Amino acid sequence: MIPAVVLAAGLSTRMGGEPKGLLPFDARDTFVTRIVRTFVEAGITEIVVVVGHDAPRVRAVLEASGLPVQIIENAAYQQGQFSSLLAGLDAVARPGVEAMLLTLVDAPLFAVSTVEAVVRRFDETCAPVVRAVRGSEHGHPVLIARSLFAAIRACDPKAGAKSVVRGHASEAGDVPVDDAGAYIDIDTPAEYAALPELRRQLGW
Repeated sequence: MIPAVVLAAGLSTRMGGEPKGLLPFDARDTFVTRIVRTFVEAGITEIVVVVGHDAPRVRAVLEASGLPVQIIENAAYQQGQFSSLLAGLDAVARPGVEAMLLTLVDAPLFAVSTVEAVVRRFDETCAPVVRAVRGSEHGHPVLIARSLFAAIRACDPKAGAKSVVRGHASEAGDVPVDDAGAYIDIDTPAEYAALPELRRQLGW
């Protein structure tokens, strides 16, 4: 069992305060529903979305989508992204869960094939961290094995989990993926304005 956790609770200050999860992705999806749909199409059967800022609106969009998703509200979201990671981790960490897939709501362009490649590499190697890589870049989503859950919980909240992920990255866990969308974050209005062209280039 490998659930997915989508962090969608932030204040979106660089986007002017509009929750990134609510930004239209295409005629059907917003960012958050596009990401959930990608996981569903990749065969992930448990998907948790952590909400916080403007939670009722994000929840309403998810519920209206009809997608199979569990919504977790992080009341402490203003403390930062790490608090949402812990909320998501708490929602999925139970016996039988081998690892979790983690992504941010500002990365809606990774492909189904990328999720499949990451999960397949974990099945083959049991590496504690599995990431899509392209040269020096690493992309979304990242897979974190259960063996690291305790280490994540012990992280300094100010530093977050990056030290754990980077400290356990390995050649075995780095899977070459030629999916440009896996390496794109959309954080600012200018980047969002470029989304239609990005979608065209990626064949969405």
